[in-house]
Amino acid sequence: MSQKKITIHDVAGEAGVSVTTVSLVLSGKGRISAGTTDKVNRAIETLGFVRNRSASMLRGGESGVIGLIVRDICHPFYAEMTAGLSESLEKQGKVLVLTQSGAQGQNIDRCFDTLAAQGVEGIVLGGGAEKADRLVDRAREEGIALVCASRASSLEGTDTIRPDNLHAAQMATEYLIKRGHHCIAWLGGSGASLTRAEQIGGYCATLMQYGLPFRSEWIIESGRSQRDVASLTETLIHQHPTITAILCHNASVALGCYFGLQRTGRSIGKGGMDSYYGQEMALVGFGDVPEAELTDPPLTFVSSSAREIGRLAAQKLLQRIADSARPVENTILPPLLIVRGSA
Repeated sequence: MSQKKITIHDVAGEAGVSVTTVSLVLSGKGRISAGTTDKVNRAIETLGFVRNRSASMLRGGESGVIGLIVRDICHPFYAEMTAGLSESLEKQGKVLVLTQSGAQGQNIDRCFDTLAAQGVEGIVLGGGAEKADRLVDRAREEGIALVCASRASSLEGTDTIRPDNLHAAQMATEYLIKRGHHCIAWLGGSGASLTRAEQIGGYCATLMQYGLPFRSEWIIESGRSQRDVASLTETLIHQHPTITAILCHNASVALGCYFGLQRTGRSIGKGGMDSYYGQEMALVGFGDVPEAELTDPPLTFVSSSAREIGRLAAQKLLQRIADSARPVENTILPPLLIVRGSA
């Protein structure tokens, strides 16, 4: 029977320290006390752990590995952001390692530990910043560059790249108002979402600016299930038939709303002040997906390119790796109105 291979996790257990600490001792990075270093080295000798080529490479300071932490890679924004990030890093000879922290970011510390144990040069935090304040200090202590590429939140003391959700909602709402819509509803998103809160802030502020009604019953929460969104849309229109336009939290919600409006007998078009009598609705979403071009007419969106946010995150991270003392930058990408056929 072959002998079990001793791993870095075994060393951490023997020494009574974290996997990250063992990784830092092996790589010679971070601020590890002499006492802790001695404990780790004794555990290595006791267990017979073999310091491999990767550890030697880490001691050189350039592993060529970049970490990414996202809550859910299936989310369209983060899928696109990851694509842009990976494209840019690969051009610089870097390898991207992806981890998922869970729907509530509950595994974010474990993700950080895993990436640190891999000897990453830097980490891109994709969302979940509200649970990540402690990671800023940990990254600094362990010599790991950290950048936040998020849909909404930012981290103090860390480079951040994100879209301008408030301005995007202002732009979308004003676009509809100038086309004669006075009864504009909001559909989608969770009440706990910071992205949604920023968007609704822009939506409400613009309605007030133009002296238009703000009614809480016209603001509906929903998940990403298009079937559920379609049902909520039907209910909304049946209960409030004077609504002539709907703003949708994201692309998935917009598609679900499109199908729901079809069930009510409303058509999607440019609409206007007499759109109620013509049974015509205006529909605008945030974000973008290729499927939006397949609807009839194609849907209108206000978008900040998630792929471009990924590219910028790669650029900022590489700059941070090269110069850890450079000033922290907060980059907010302006929105773009994409008018295809509807609204």
